[in-house]
Amino acid sequence: MAADALTLNLVGSAALVAIVHTAIGPDHTLPFVMLARARRWSLRRTLLVTAACGAGHVASSLALGALGVAAGASTQALEGLEISRGALAAWGMVVFGAAYALWGIRQALRRSHAIELHAHGGAVHVHAHAGHGHAHLLAGHAPHHGASEDAPQRSATFWTLFLVFVLGPCEPLIPLFFLPASEGRWELAAWTGAVFSLVTIATMLVLVGGACAGMRLLPLERLERWSHGLAGLVIAGSGLAVLYGGL
Repeated sequence: MAADALTLNLVGSAALVAIVHTAIGPDHTLPFVMLARARRWSLRRTLLVTAACGAGHVASSLALGALGVAAGASTQALEGLEISRGALAAWGMVVFGAAYALWGIRQALRRSHAIELHAHGGAVHVHAHAGHGHAHLLAGHAPHHGASEDAPQRSATFWTLFLVFVLGPCEPLIPLFFLPASEGRWELAAWTGAVFSLVTIATMLVLVGGACAGMRLLPLERLERWSHGLAGLVIAGSGLAVLYGGL
């Protein structure tokens, strides 16, 4: 009975802590919501990116916890390492957000005067935003360099965000995982880690999906040109909130 009570307490605590830990951390939600808006991701793509980053986030802490127990490290040592990783990940988010904001602002300023290509049906239209120029190009002669530049950019954005989340720790998971693992109860440790991981990812998906749906209802068309810059600023702000707000 005592063993069953410990199992229920640990698994229930893991689920509850995962929900609270995810919900109060802006870094678990805002980067995905803002990038989805700025980069016009579909909801499916947004949730896939969120799930991938969430999986990397919890997997790194589980791996560290398992290695720490196998090496005989103490809970305090592992928690200290997680705190150090947390600061590193938060600064990574600040740097990523600031760099993305600068790039977004530069793009917005260039777009206000540049000529842009827009495909409509079988023709490509050239719009000069500085004036009222409007020209048509044959579809067969349309330049392709824009699309080829955008694919590596999308990939770089995802992998940078994924790396930041892999570096980011799940501090509350360490004591929940360490207690049964240190006693050799690896099955219970695995259950605790699995519940914490699944609930964390599920909470991220619910919050991000709900926030994206809410963003679509807001009249933000006038800010569309600045969406990348604003996304970067919000991401950097999320990192600063973790560093100095204790979130």
